[in-house]
Amino acid sequence: MTMFKKIAVTATSPACFKAYDVRGRIGVDIDEEIAYRIGASFAEVLGAKRVVVGHDCRESSPAFHAAVARGLLEQGVDVFDIGQAGTEEVYFATTHLNADGGIEITASHNPIDYNGMKFVGRGSRPLTADEFKQIGEASRNDMREPAPERGTYKQVDARPAYAGHLVDMVDPANLPRLKIVANAGNGVAGPALDAILERLTEEGAVLDIVRVNHTADGSFPNGIPNPLLPENRPATGDIVRREGADLGIAWDGDFDRCFFFDHTGAFVDGEYLVGLLANAFLAVSPGESIVHDPRVVWNTIDQVTRNGGTPVVARTGHAHIKQAMRDSGAIYGGEMSAHHYFRDFMCCDSGMIPWLKLLELMGRSGQSLADMVASMIARFPSSGEQNFRITDPQGAIAKIRAKYEDCASKTETLDGLSMSFPDWRFNLRSSATEPVVRLNVEVRGDAQLLKAKTDQISKMLLDFG
Repeated sequence: MTMFKKIAVTATSPACFKAYDVRGRIGVDIDEEIAYRIGASFAEVLGAKRVVVGHDCRESSPAFHAAVARGLLEQGVDVFDIGQAGTEEVYFATTHLNADGGIEITASHNPIDYNGMKFVGRGSRPLTADEFKQIGEASRNDMREPAPERGTYKQVDARPAYAGHLVDMVDPANLPRLKIVANAGNGVAGPALDAILERLTEEGAVLDIVRVNHTADGSFPNGIPNPLLPENRPATGDIVRREGADLGIAWDGDFDRCFFFDHTGAFVDGEYLVGLLANAFLAVSPGESIVHDPRVVWNTIDQVTRNGGTPVVARTGHAHIKQAMRDSGAIYGGEMSAHHYFRDFMCCDSGMIPWLKLLELMGRSGQSLADMVASMIARFPSSGEQNFRITDPQGAIAKIRAKYEDCASKTETLDGLSMSFPDWRFNLRSSATEPVVRLNVEVRGDAQLLKAKTDQISKMLLDFG
């Protein structure tokens, strides 16, 4: 039975197909009929015979999950249903079960009336742009014939193997005995966290966990889980202070992103986490390559080179980071947007591995998170990403390039516009989905210079807009 009105599909592909994934308003951009077609199209385009399907805790997700599974089954695909799970659990199960692909039903941190999907192919690799385009185009077809033989359906509990794989990436007995606030945001992080903690305890770890908004609840009684937004940070930071915890961790709805708070409750900006995680890996695996995005780079390059690694820059976005990791053999890749990728996790992003590796680093260094971050901020302060709504983003970027080009020591266009000077650097990028320009500024140890240059470029953008 269909819960939502049927949507007329008139474009080349349904409106829910975005640049990298599927998402849209329920009953406006996406419904069960489209979900069914996407499942069938995924099978057709990839030639898949075995596919993993999971879903987040949104109230609409089980219905979309069932529709996708039906589309796959009717095309002769064997479906491994891992039930309610995070996106990274689908990534893991796809490789663990030797499947040809995986589909997670999730809208992550989008509004409550949204839903969507994330895809991977064999080996948990991201789909190519052409494969994704073909699935969208094939999803227009509502007259597809079923396969001669229906696929088989099997429920699979992959979580114990997933938890074991993650715990094997650290030495549990050497993790420091810390008090940690863990805010699952009523998303699907809670059950996965419990499985990991159970395995850690079995292996000798002793952690004091304060669980916050731990139960998965698709009505999101405490708001949509998106800890990146400043207004959502006190929900974790305040509890860290109240509990006297050593650090706090918060996740978004499908826990592919994680966010950290030090013992004072202060939010830790993503670029410094990239530096810390690079340090964590290079401390035990010197000489490895580390992939990073080009928005804020100086701290990461400093951490990587001083710890004997090789920094590799790649365009922002999961497909670019994952490809660069495979090309370079990198052990870790990080984006300032809180996406972290790991060679020992199929080069996929995980919101659980970062806190495990961070605890390992804290135990090895004997330093608090606040102290480690403070030393990096002192050397390389940054502005944080600032957004400007502008009618002509490319025109604004061109104007700023012309302003600074004569005095820049390096100009790069790998991802937007990056311009470097002896003591400061900036990156400007336009959004792919809205008329917005995103600015990041970083300097070498001079907070006054940071403010001056950030204000200078901000004024130019505001005047242009």
